[in-house]
Parts: sequence; C-alpha cells; structure tokens
Amino acid sequence: MNDLKPKIKLAFITGLKEIVLNGINQYSNFRIIKEENDFIYLDFVQDFTEIKKLRSISRAYVVVQDSKYNPFYVSNHKSILGNLVEIIINGNKDKFKTFKITCAGSDSSEVRNIAEYIQTTYGLIEKEEADMKIHIVKSNEIWEIGIQITPRPMSLRDYKLMNMSGAMDPTIAYAVNSLCELEKSNSYLNIFSGSATLLIEAGQCYPNLNQLVGLENNKKNISLAIQNVKRAGLVKKIQLKEKDIFDKPDLGKFDVITSDLPFGMSISKNEDLENLYQCFIEYCQKTLNNSGKLVVYTSEYEILKKIILESKFKIIKTLELKFITSVNAYLRPRIFVCRLG
Repeated sequence: MNDLKPKIKLAFITGLKEIVLNGINQYSNFRIIKEENDFIYLDFVQDFTEIKKLRSISRAYVVVQDSKYNPFYVSNHKSILGNLVEIIINGNKDKFKTFKITCAGSDSSEVRNIAEYIQTTYGLIEKEEADMKIHIVKSNEIWEIGIQITPRPMSLRDYKLMNMSGAMDPTIAYAVNSLCELEKSNSYLNIFSGSATLLIEAGQCYPNLNQLVGLENNKKNISLAIQNVKRAGLVKKIQLKEKDIFDKPDLGKFDVITSDLPFGMSISKNEDLENLYQCFIEYCQKTLNNSGKLVVYTSEYEILKKIILESKFKIIKTLELKFITSVNAYLRPRIFVCRLG
C-alpha cells in the first residue's frame, strides 16, 4: 500500500459510531474514506475548525500510512514526519512546546534519531506529558505515522474546572443528549447530576431549552457542578437542586429526563442498587411528559433493563459502549432510550 496523502483520523468510544457519523454529516466538506469500530478516516482538510466542533470525538489526528513507514524508514526520511509537524504547528506554534513519540522500541537508535530531529528542527522539548503527541504504529501490515491535532484530547472540555471520580465522559454526555430529540424540547431534568456534564452539554448545544434542572443529593458534587456551570457561562440557565430521589421531590413535569445512574464506588456502602433504580424509574414515570424521552446511561444495565421492562416505559433503542478506564479496566456500559408506553 502506498498512500502519501495525509488523512484525518477521528477516534471515539466504541459504540458511538452512529452519533459520530451524524456529527460528520452536518459538514459538507468532510468525506469519509474508511470506518472502523472506534476510528473514522476522512479526506484531509487544511482547516481544523470544524473538526474541533465534533463533540462526540475523543481525539483527532493528521496521519499518513504506508507499508514501509517503519521507524527505520522514517529515521532516514524525516521529512515525512516533518510535513505532519508543520501542518500541526501552522498558526499554532505557541500551543506546542513539548512532544512525545509513542512507538514500539521507543528507546531504539532510530526513534532517538527521530526525536533529535524534532528537537533541533522545531525547538520542541521531549517530555512524558507533552503537547504534541506523535505515534508510529503498525496495524495489518500498514504503518501509520500520526500527530494529535490538539494538545489535549477533544473530550476534555474547557468548562471542566472540577471533576469527580467516575465522572461521565463528555463525549458520552453529548451522545446521550443527541438521542433525546432536544431540538423539539423545552424542559430538561438530569437526575444524579454529579459534576453537571450532561446539563452543560445540553445547555451549550441546545439554546432552545428554557428549563435545565439538575437533581443531586451530594453537597460535594453540587459544589463541583456549580464551578463547572459558572465556567461554561450557564449559571443563569442551569438550576441545581439538592434533593434526594427517595423523597420524590415535586419539580414539575419535563419533556426529557437523562441520568448517568450511580453504580459501583459511586453509591453508598449499604445502598441497594435495585431499590435505587426502582425508585428512579417510578419517579421518572410521574415526572416525564407523555410524549417525552428518558435516556439513561449505566454499567448495571441488567438490573435497570429488568426494572424498565416491568414499568410503563418502552425501550426504543440501546447503545452498547466499550472503553478502557484510567485504571486500565474495561467498562461495557449501555445507553437506554425509553418512551412512556
């Protein structure tokens, strides 16, 4: 294979491909070359502005691929990587001060030779925690050289001043909201609102929402959420209520209800998950408008599915996700899209 032309590579959480494709299709200048479970390749575009607007993407790269682009070849043809570096730093030199090369055999003389070239040619400093992330990897006999187009992953939002342990990935929050038909909605309730990721993503993407309410019983979480909401500029739009769902608080009726349901470490030691989920579904039945949608994210999907099937809700869609956590454990959560039957 010989493909010298750069491409854009978009990485996302496995299971979100449908959401990613919907986002890509909103832009006429994106042309898809190849689709995989957690990557999509596009024809190269010079301006990254619209790529950075794709909120379901975790990371974006500029890449070139060829069967001969191994570290030895690249060390002897450094301009291949140099061309990519120049694309990335063009107009953004102030954002890239450090670099890291991810490659099998990163201590080899070839990779050290490439690193020295980057340092001397572009004045970048090699560091473990770097702004410019370069990879040289092999997949199915094809070598890929790539550089992430942003210093931080695209999934790290600017509004995230404060994070709580096990907080929802913003790309998943965006996906949950995109399944809610929020363009046609007026009111939005987020139960177990945590650090307010779902609320902020909804507030930033759907200005038509007049009522955005978060329900949370943990003071510490509410304190974190307030800081994130302020940073997002949504303090006048988002209301955070310190309430316990077991008290069945009367907040009125809503067009949409979303939730990242507590599980594992995020629930109290003696809390009965089945009881909590049962109470949640019963509360949603009373609080959701008849034509509204309930969209729920959880890793404990077997418990939740059983309760939904015994309720007035109908499951109209399920998304099965898969990703690695910060402690290198696989999570396989699901998103349930429900309507009142």
